[in-house]
Formats: sequence, C-alpha cells, structure tokens
Amino acid sequence: MIRPFMRFPEGRERALTLSYDDAVHQDKKLIDIMNRHGIKGTFNVNTGNPYWRGEGGGHHFCIREMKEWYLDNGHEVAVHAVSHPFLEQLPTASALMEVLEDRRNLEQELGIIVRGMAYPMGTTDDELVEALGHSGIAYARTIVSTGRFDVPTDWLRMPATCHHNDPRLMELWEQFMAPYANSRKTPRLFYLWGHAYEFDNNDNWDVIEKFCETAGGHDEVWYATNIEVYDYVQAYERLQWSVDMKRVYNPSVIPVWFYATEWPSNTTGCYVVRPGETLELK
Repeated sequence: MIRPFMRFPEGRERALTLSYDDAVHQDKKLIDIMNRHGIKGTFNVNTGNPYWRGEGGGHHFCIREMKEWYLDNGHEVAVHAVSHPFLEQLPTASALMEVLEDRRNLEQELGIIVRGMAYPMGTTDDELVEALGHSGIAYARTIVSTGRFDVPTDWLRMPATCHHNDPRLMELWEQFMAPYANSRKTPRLFYLWGHAYEFDNNDNWDVIEKFCETAGGHDEVWYATNIEVYDYVQAYERLQWSVDMKRVYNPSVIPVWFYATEWPSNTTGCYVVRPGETLELK
C-alpha cells in the first residue's frame, strides 16, 4: 500500500512563514530585512486608524505605503478587524461586521481579494469561528504559540510556532532544521509572529536580523505567505486517489508534491502531480 506524505513546492520538507500585525511604519525596516534574506510573510491591517486612506502619519501605513511595501514586495495583506477589538466580547454579528468591513476596505482600496486574518489580541470563540467559516475568510491566526512545526489543521484557530521574543527562538530554528528522526518525514512549518514596533520598544532589532540571516537562503525551505501555505495544503488535500493508492489525480491549478513509501517493500520516492494530471505511481 502506498503511503503519501505532503511535500511543499519542489519537494521541500520545510516551510517558513511570518505574520506581523497593525501596519506600522516599523514594518518598512522589517520588510527590508526579510527581503534581503528571501523571507515572505503576511501583514495584518486594521483599517480603522485615521491615516490609512491619506498620506500616512502617526504610526501606521497609508494605502500607498501598503501597496509599495507589502504588495509590491510579494507579501500578503490580511484582515485584523476595523477597530482592533476583542472580537469574542462583541455580539457575533458585530464581530463579523468588524472583520468583513476591514476586508471590504482592503479589497476596495488595494484592488485585491483578502482571505486571511489575524485575531486582534489573538482571541476568539466558537460562535465567531463558525461565522467566519461562512464569510470567505480561509484562515485566522491566534497568538497560541506551540513551539512545534505542525502544519495547521484547524485553520480558523491557527496557532504559531512562536513569537519573535521567545527566548527559544534560535533553538527552535535549529530543531526545525535538524534531520528527521522518524521514517514518516511529515512536513514541517515554522510560523513566526509579532509586531514590528516591538523591536523599537525593546531595542532588539538584532533578534529579527539574526533570525532572518540564519533562516533565509536555504534551498530546502519554502518561503511563503500565510495564504500561499493555506492554498498549497488545500491543493494537496484535494488530490484524488485510486483505492490501491497507485493512481492520483490533481484537480487544482497548481502542481503538488508528495513523498511516498510503499509497504511492505519500503520503496520510496518523491513525486509531483501537475494541474489536471493523473499520475501513475510505479
């Protein structure tokens, strides 16, 4: 019997994504650092601040800066709720309006489709999660930090690996890059989150400089935005398999990689199935 395990694009076993909140001017310095090392991420915007439709000011980006710094550099823009409230403390309808109004503002002004989100303060409840499931929001990040590298399964309660101030940050990266100790070789995702203004507040820009310098430039790591990770995992999960697992069809519009083992012979191989292709495993 064939046993497949997802691989990221080009057959990679590991992926890295970042998520930063509030669309603050310190994002410019953060993006310069990320770009220098080929790292991608998602920036979560609350459009209720008074500057975003103008020419900037205060501590937050305006529309022009979002286009220039986020979109033109290949990063993702996502929802962070219009007024940045504790969403679970509002009636569900009001909380959902906070999300959808923020999404509409971003889509109309930036000319994009927004499908991702980070919860303000990282908090939610079951009723809001259920409502978001019908709203076009594909994923929503909490502030739960697991210290693990699991690919998310509950996308509307999505945890992270750690915050950038976690004292174990570099230790966790070493664990992430360590050789696999099990035969399954399940894929690994390192998810880092934070706020760029914290680097000014704590005078510790060296933390993210060191992390990006260490984490960037690895051929075996896929550097992706949050929505790119989500879309890829969904494409893998939509693969259609024959009963004997020796034939697979890819109905999606992107190529999908997987690593396969065959029991009991223990033969292995890495495969790619192209969009619209039916692949016969030998």
